[in-house]
Amino acid sequence: MPRRPRPADPRRETERWFLAHGLSYFVPAERAAARAALRPRHLVPVGLLVVVVTAALGGALGWVSQQVSAAPAVWLTLLLLAVLWYASTALHARPILTFALRRTVTSVPLLVGTAMRALPLLLLFVAFLFINAEAWEMSASLPFATHWLVVLLLLGVGVVFQLIRLPEEVDRADDAVDEAFLERACRGTPMQATQARLAADPGVDTASYARVTGFERWNLIIALLLIQLVQVVALIVAVFIFLLVFGSIIMQQQTQLNWTGLEQTRHVPYLGSVSVELVKVSLFLASFSGLYFIVSAVTDDTYRHQFFSVVTDELERAVGVRAVYRALREGERRDSHGGEEPREH
Repeated sequence: MPRRPRPADPRRETERWFLAHGLSYFVPAERAAARAALRPRHLVPVGLLVVVVTAALGGALGWVSQQVSAAPAVWLTLLLLAVLWYASTALHARPILTFALRRTVTSVPLLVGTAMRALPLLLLFVAFLFINAEAWEMSASLPFATHWLVVLLLLGVGVVFQLIRLPEEVDRADDAVDEAFLERACRGTPMQATQARLAADPGVDTASYARVTGFERWNLIIALLLIQLVQVVALIVAVFIFLLVFGSIIMQQQTQLNWTGLEQTRHVPYLGSVSVELVKVSLFLASFSGLYFIVSAVTDDTYRHQFFSVVTDELERAVGVRAVYRALREGERRDSHGGEEPREH
């Protein structure tokens, strides 16, 4: 006689749903592991190792290349890579990054529409600077290490802008949560049946669990930040390629020599019409374009609406499913402890 399939556990199914949607810290076990990884006894040894290795490699490269800017450029790059490695392993943040990349790819049509609204004015501004002798002279005089340092610094400024604005968007998502909100958010998720059952119980106030704080709040902020950064990097690459093509067509070698003050230009291997100086000025202006796009997404209502229309449904669904999930957990904990167990924090 065939065995009957075991009924699905809504809690376990919801935890799998959280991980698949980049909500690692909504799962208690993942949240506890991340909290443990941030304790000094785990974090300090790794931090000291990263500082020592980064300082040694950056100093060595700066000494070999005879470029003062090479050391801080290497330091920032290695520090960024170390943070990404530690976050994706010890802090269990890999599902957040995976979801951000997947969500960005699936939203390409909307993102293209947003970029098309920003690009005309942006390209007009960039083209004005591109056809400018001072920009070429300044870029040609700087080594590539300095250009990379500028790119990192401008992206860092953009991240600061986002970290100021994104918490407000997350806080707005868990305001005014009611039964209609929960029903809409849980539709098609493992918590749909549980939400209907809890809604019929007058003794359960599921909406009271909707407030997102701590690690879970930062989970949503990081996911939004990564989605925005992927868009910005894509925009930087697009502007960079446009300037390379545009410059290779209109910038003659003699013009480049006059504007840069050099005796001769160097060309990129296998690309005879693209000079190293053209690459430098294109990278410099493309990085400024990325900062412009970030600031526009933060301050301009049109761009902000276009961007957040892509992720608003995801935010509301995450908040709603989490509220029902926590209400279910708290109900089970009270039942198992005679109704005296406090809420989980």
